[in-house]
Amino acid sequence: MIQIENLLIQRNGRDVLRVDALHIQRGETLAVVGPNGAGKSTLLLALAHLLKPAKGEIKFNDKNLKEWNELEYRRKIAFVFQDPLLMDMTVEQNIALGLKFRGADKIHIERQVGKWSKSMGVEALRARRANQLSGGEAQRVSLARAFVLEPELLLMDEPFSAVDPQTRAQLLNDLSSVLAQEHRTTIFVTHNLKEAAQMGDRVAVVMNGALKQIGAPNEVKERPVDDAVKLFCEQMG
Repeated sequence: MIQIENLLIQRNGRDVLRVDALHIQRGETLAVVGPNGAGKSTLLLALAHLLKPAKGEIKFNDKNLKEWNELEYRRKIAFVFQDPLLMDMTVEQNIALGLKFRGADKIHIERQVGKWSKSMGVEALRARRANQLSGGEAQRVSLARAFVLEPELLLMDEPFSAVDPQTRAQLLNDLSSVLAQEHRTTIFVTHNLKEAAQMGDRVAVVMNGALKQIGAPNEVKERPVDDAVKLFCEQMG
């Protein structure tokens, strides 16, 4: 689904991310790991076409992002941030928001909101307002809001880092189950190697603004490509 070749992303004239080659299969969950400031979020922003390459190319469905109509491409992706960014309305209204913007009919909206509020464990909260939710509940609503759109590509930027460990573990389990059933192409950013191993079919290690290694979780941990990756894996347990 995604082909990245010789990619260079710059900010304020400074190189912030280099990716020589990265191919992501349809239905794959790729976990992107690395220390803070390594360039993980930059990769997501580039895939969302919010940061344009200084060099190289990103292809989606065999078509360069430059050739995509911006609105058409945006409708194929969904982005889940660390902060849920919910509107001051009910859970049900928040989940339905994207579909309403797209002009979906009421029956489709009701069906999708019902399906995903149940899948994300917020069915009983549909009438509750966003400001009455816990951090974990709010992030579940954010996930449901992304899934109702049925995106071809789901981008997730450390979505559980702001919740407590117990809530985080349950969210990870629930999301892993949903992705296993849905086979929706997902790129999941985290600095936690254990999370990456739980979520990802493969793990991509980004350090110092470059993609260092990509492979199965156990392969990266057992056969790190260099000392920096080895040290990171050891520190992450």
